[in-house]
Amino acid sequence: MRLEQAIAALRFSPLVPLWLLALLVALCVLALIPAFWRRARGASLRASGFAVLLLWLSGPLLVQESRENLPDIGLLVVDQTASMQIGERARLAEAARATIAEQAARLPGLELRTVTVPEGGNTGTSLFAAIEHALADIPRSRFAGTILLTDGEVHDAPGVEQAAKMLDGTPLNVLIPAAGEETDRRVRVVEAPSYGLVGKPVTLRAIVEDLGVAHPARSARLTIRRDGEPAWIQSVPVGVVQNIDIPITRAGPTVIELAADTLPGEISTLNNRAVIEVNGVRDRLRVLLISGEPHSGERTWRRLLKADPAVDLVHFTILRPPEKDDQTPLNELALIAFPVRELFLDKLDSFDLIVLDRFQNRGLLPTPYLGYIADHVREGGALLLSVGPEFAGPASLATTPLGSVLPARAAPGRAVVNGAFRPEVTELGARHPVTQALASANTGIKPGDKRPEWGSWYRRIDPAGVHGDVLMSAADGSPLLITGRYGKGRAALLLSDQIWLWSRGHQGGGPQAELLRRVAHWLMQEPELEENALTARVTDASLHIERRTTDPAASETVTIIDPDGKRTSSALRANGPGRASADLPANLPGVWQVSDGVRTAYAASGAANPAELADLRATAGILSPLARASGGGVHWLGTDGRGAGPMVPELRRIESGRSASGSAWIGLAARHDHIVTGIVGLGLLPSWVALPMMLGLLLAAWRREGA
Repeated sequence: MRLEQAIAALRFSPLVPLWLLALLVALCVLALIPAFWRRARGASLRASGFAVLLLWLSGPLLVQESRENLPDIGLLVVDQTASMQIGERARLAEAARATIAEQAARLPGLELRTVTVPEGGNTGTSLFAAIEHALADIPRSRFAGTILLTDGEVHDAPGVEQAAKMLDGTPLNVLIPAAGEETDRRVRVVEAPSYGLVGKPVTLRAIVEDLGVAHPARSARLTIRRDGEPAWIQSVPVGVVQNIDIPITRAGPTVIELAADTLPGEISTLNNRAVIEVNGVRDRLRVLLISGEPHSGERTWRRLLKADPAVDLVHFTILRPPEKDDQTPLNELALIAFPVRELFLDKLDSFDLIVLDRFQNRGLLPTPYLGYIADHVREGGALLLSVGPEFAGPASLATTPLGSVLPARAAPGRAVVNGAFRPEVTELGARHPVTQALASANTGIKPGDKRPEWGSWYRRIDPAGVHGDVLMSAADGSPLLITGRYGKGRAALLLSDQIWLWSRGHQGGGPQAELLRRVAHWLMQEPELEENALTARVTDASLHIERRTTDPAASETVTIIDPDGKRTSSALRANGPGRASADLPANLPGVWQVSDGVRTAYAASGAANPAELADLRATAGILSPLARASGGGVHWLGTDGRGAGPMVPELRRIESGRSASGSAWIGLAARHDHIVTGIVGLGLLPSWVALPMMLGLLLAAWRREGA
C-alpha cells in the first residue's frame, strides 16, 4: 500500500446563513441594474467588487484527501485436468506459472492469486466455474483481469456477453502450452447396449473421427478384440458411423475393445481406443422336469422351478409305466402319451437343464435316447438327478449310457440306507459357491459351521465310484450331493429323495429352495456360481479382483497387465473359505488383464472423465473469441522439442479500457482503488485576501465613475 494526497472536490462553507447570503445577492443585483442601465463607466468594477464580497461570504474550500492505495488483484487459473498431462503440457504449464508469478511479484500494486483446477467428475474442464468461485472473494473495484493457463479444451465456456459480465470488463488472456493447433484421432462409441442375450450378437455403433485435420483420411483400420481373444481387423471410413456385430457367447460381462490405428502427427493415442462392457444374460431358461413316478417330493421341484420367472418349465410325470399295461384301449385312456421322440431327439438341444426326479429305466426311453442325453451334456448341456431306491435297482440309470455322465453309481449290495441323519456341508462344499452360504441361508448359522441345525432326512443311497466333487454328506461322511463336469457340460447327483421334508418344515426345515436353485444355476453355468473363477471389474478408478477356488494350495498372487502393457503383481487377501480379493488403483482407461497362472480375467475401465479425453487437442478455438472481446489475447507457449522452457509473454500493467495483449506481452488493468484516511479543507479566499480585493475594486469603481 502507498499513501498519497489529492484534491478531491470543491465545496462551500458560507460565513452567513444562506437566506442572508441570498438577500445580499439580490441587493447587489438591484444595485447594479441602474448602473448597467445607464452604462456607467465603473459598473463592471462595481460588479467585480460585489462578486468578491459574495464569493468570500460563501466560503469556498478545496477538499484535500489523504489516500491509501489498494493493490489490484489478478487471477492466474491453472488447468490441471487429465488432458493437461499429455506430452509436455504439464511441464510447460508449471514453468509458465512460475515465470508469471515471478513477474507479478516485481510489479508494484499487484496481487496475483493462483487458482488450480484439478481433475474431477464427468463434466470435463470447468475453468469458468473456478473463476466465478474465486471472484466471490475479490472486490470488483480491485479486479485487474484473468490469465488462463490451459490447453484450451474448456467445457463450461460461456458466451461472449456472459463472459464480459462475469469478468466485469477486465481483460482475459489465455496461455496454451503448445506450439500451435494440434490434430487428434479418436474412436467414439455412439451407442452400445449394456446387456446382450447369450448366443446372439449385439450391435455396437461407433465412429472413427479425425479432429483438427484439413483433409481427413478416407479410411482407418479398426481393431476389434473380445475378452482378449485374437483380434479381427476391418477397414472403416473415417467420419461415418459403423454398425459392428459382436457375438455374446457366455453369461456374465464381456469386454470389447475397439482400437484405431495412429493418425500421423496426432498429439496422443489415448482416445484411439474405446472399451465397452456388455453383460451377457440368458433368455428365459428352458427346463425339462421328468418325474419317474408320483411321490411326496414331486411338488417341491415343480414349485421351485415355477417360482422362477426366468424359467420356462416343461414337466412330465410318468403315471402309467409300460409294465402296468392292463389292455385298456388307448381311446379310453385319459392320459397323455409321453412324447419321447419330440423331447429327446427333436427338441433336446433347446433345453438348458434336464431334471430327472426318481426316474428309472423301465423301457420308457430306448437306450439310444439315453445316449442322446449323455451327448447333450458333453456338448454343454446340464443334467440333475434326484434319486431314490430305484437308483439302486436293476433299472438304475447308472447302468445305461447315461451313466457315463453321472458322478457316481449305487454301491453293490444293500445301497439303500434307511435311518435318520442330518445333511452336512463338506469341507470342499464350504469352499464351493453352491453350498458355501447354505449354512446361513435360512438358519442364521455362519458359513463354515459343520453341523447346521437342519431337519433330518430318513433315506439315502450309498454310492460307489465317486469321481466328482462331494459338496454335502451324511454325518458319517457318505456323499449326498455330488457334482461333476463332462466335456462342456455338467451333471449333479442328489443321493436322496427326502429333500421335500425341508419344504414341509420338518424339524425346522432347511434351505431346500436355495440349495436346489444354486445347484440348477451352477449346472447352467451361471458365472456367479463358478467354483474356480477369477473375476475383475473397475469401479470408481479402482480395480477389484476376486478369486474363488476349491484348491487350498492355489497361488496367493495375481499378475496385472494395465492398458499400457505394464505388468505388476499383487497379493490376494483371504476373505472367506475359497475366496480371496484385492483392490488396486486403476486410473488408465482401457482393458485391464488379470491372471493367476491358470485363469485370466478382463475388466473394462472407461475414462474417469470422458468429456476431458474426448478431444485431446490443444486449441484456441473455444477461448479466442472471449479473449479478443475482453481486450486480451491467446498466446502459444510453444517448445523447441529439446526440453527448453516455454515462451512466456511479459506481464505488464495497463489502464482500463486499453488493449491488454501484444505479440510478446499480456496486461492486467490498473484499477486505482483506494481508501481515504483523512480529509483537509483549504480556504480558497481568506479574509486577508478578499477584503483588500473588494475594497480596491469598489474604490476603483468610485474613482472611475467620478472622473
